[in-house]
Order: sequence, then structure tokens, then C-alpha cells
Amino acid sequence: MDPQDKELFIKTNTITWHSSFNQVQPLSLCNENCYQGYHRRKKEGKPFCCYDCVPCADGKISDQMDTDDCFQCPEGHYSNKNKDQCLPKRINFLSFTEPLGITLIFLAVMLSVITVWVLWIFTIHQNTPIVKANNRDLTYYLLISLLLCFNSSFLFIGKPQTLICYLRQTTFSIVFSVAISCILAKTVTVVLAFMATKPGSKLKKWIGKKLANFILLGCSLIQVGICVVWLWIFPPFLNFDFHALAEEIVVECKEGSDVMFYCVLGYLSFLAIISFTVAYFAKKLPDIFNEAKFITFSMLVFCSVWFSFIPSYLSTKGKYMVAVEVFSILASSTGLLGCIFFPKCYIILFQPILNSKDLLIRKK
Repeated sequence: MDPQDKELFIKTNTITWHSSFNQVQPLSLCNENCYQGYHRRKKEGKPFCCYDCVPCADGKISDQMDTDDCFQCPEGHYSNKNKDQCLPKRINFLSFTEPLGITLIFLAVMLSVITVWVLWIFTIHQNTPIVKANNRDLTYYLLISLLLCFNSSFLFIGKPQTLICYLRQTTFSIVFSVAISCILAKTVTVVLAFMATKPGSKLKKWIGKKLANFILLGCSLIQVGICVVWLWIFPPFLNFDFHALAEEIVVECKEGSDVMFYCVLGYLSFLAIISFTVAYFAKKLPDIFNEAKFITFSMLVFCSVWFSFIPSYLSTKGKYMVAVEVFSILASSTGLLGCIFFPKCYIILFQPILNSKDLLIRKK
């Protein structure tokens, strides 16, 4: 053993190695090198040369061997499968050219054509009893508003713009409130008409177009007022979400205020529930052309669609969230169109004998 007061010095630069000897200095490692896409993590209680190779987390990469840590990809990029390269993120929105967008466009166009066809049938047969019953003008207003409901779905398809963000939810909510207000006005008119036939009733002065128009305008203007406040104080805005999806940038219209958005939906639900309640109590009134039972079922479909919309809307992201809302718009509008107007179209086209004033008089 060397004495304690002696020290050994080695001058590596003076060492001459034999030409056949590998001149790379030996390394003392407990494990293999960490390749690209991994980083080193020291093993507790082991020498410094002992470490684990840990895969990089999502959004991080390592492009060299034996790195101590992975580094974050720039905003707008994501890490590839091997976690050794950053790739630019794709833009995510519901496009007119992808299969989902094409399907929704086809449904909206087809349903719009059907609505125009129904409106044409009612216009051609406008002087028949089944069209004149329950306020013919309200029927036209309802069909036009349903046509606008179907067309409002086009605002949700395509790359969002600032103006589109302003129009999306407000247009949808206003045209739907007009449609539900028409239904409510039709139902209230039927109920008051039968109540006015009772001896000594003072409700006759309320019967007529003035009451129906008052209900239509009043209920619709309330929704317009909510939307004006929404646009004035908490307007929707265009947003680029870099974090919702790992490999895509979500281009979306944010509501601006979730409270105002749910106020709009809540008011529509309120109108639908009131219409359903009134129609339910009026469905047994003795009139061959009483459409209250069809309105009852249509409101049941409408409420079911929109009550199921909220959890579906909150559980999806990106373009699929938009697709859920477009589908809800189309499904609820189809429910109103089919339940209220298809039975009447069937009578007009295939059972014209039932569309008779004489039959109506005999029934009464």
C-alpha cells in the first residue's frame, strides 16, 4: 500500500497507445444508452451512471441520445409517435368537404326542400278547411320559421369567422323562438276558441289574429332582447384552442358567456314546456281539425332532443361538438315539421274527403 503522504499523478497526454488498441476511453454504465424519444431519469440509491430511460410525454421530444430531459414542442406543433420530432398541428373545424359536413348539408337541404314543398301544398289548398283551421297565417309563419331553422345550420359548417360567430347562436335561437311562439299562439287560440263557446263567456273578445300576433311578437321579442344583451355585453368570439386536441388546433366560436348561452336555451325550453302543457290539455277538444295532439307529440320530441343535447354537447370537442348542435337543430326542426304538418298533408293529398266543411259541420 502506498504511503499516505504520496500522491499518484497520471499525465494522459503523454500516454502512447498501441496502434491496434481502440483509443476510445471505456465508460462505466449500468444500462444501455437512452435513444431519441427518451430521457434519462436517475435511479434512487444507485451510482450517478445508473438511470432509467423514460419516454417523453405528449407534446415533448428529445432528438439526441442520453438527454437529461425532453423539451416542449412550440405552440401549434405536436410530438410525433416516436417523440423525436415536432410536427405542425392540423386545423380542426367542421368542413363543407368532409363526409360529416357533406352529410349534414345534404340533410339540411333535403329538409328545406320538404318544408318548401309543404308550404307550397298549403298555399295551393289555402281555402280548404284543414288549412284555414287554427289560424292559416300562423301556419305560414311556422313553416317559414322552420325553413329558416334548417338553413341556420349552414352557419355552423365551414371555417368560423368573427361575423359568423356573432350570427350562429343568435340566429338559431331567434328563429326557433319564432317557431315555438307560433305553436304556442296556435294552441292558445284553439283553447280560447272552445272556452269562448261556453254561455256567458267573456273570452270572445280575445279570439282573433290580434291575440295570436301578440303572443308571437311578444315571445319572440323577449328572445331578441336576450340576444341583444348577449351581443352587447358578452359577444361570442373567434378562438383558436391549441390544447383541446393533441394533434389539431380547434378553430371555434366561443359563446362569450356560458350563462347567456344557457339563458337562450332555457327560454326556448320554457316556451316548449308551456306549449306542451297547453297542447296536452287541449288535445281532447272535440274538433276534427284540432292539431293539439300533434303539437303535444312534437313538443315532446323537441324537448327530448334539446335535453339530450346538453350532455352530448359538453362531452365532445372540436368539430364533433359543432356537429352535435347541427344535428340537434335538424332533428328538433324535423320533429316539429313531421308531427304537425305530415298528418295534414296526408289528408290533403290522399284523403281529400276528410278535408270537407260538411264533414266538419257534422262532427260539430
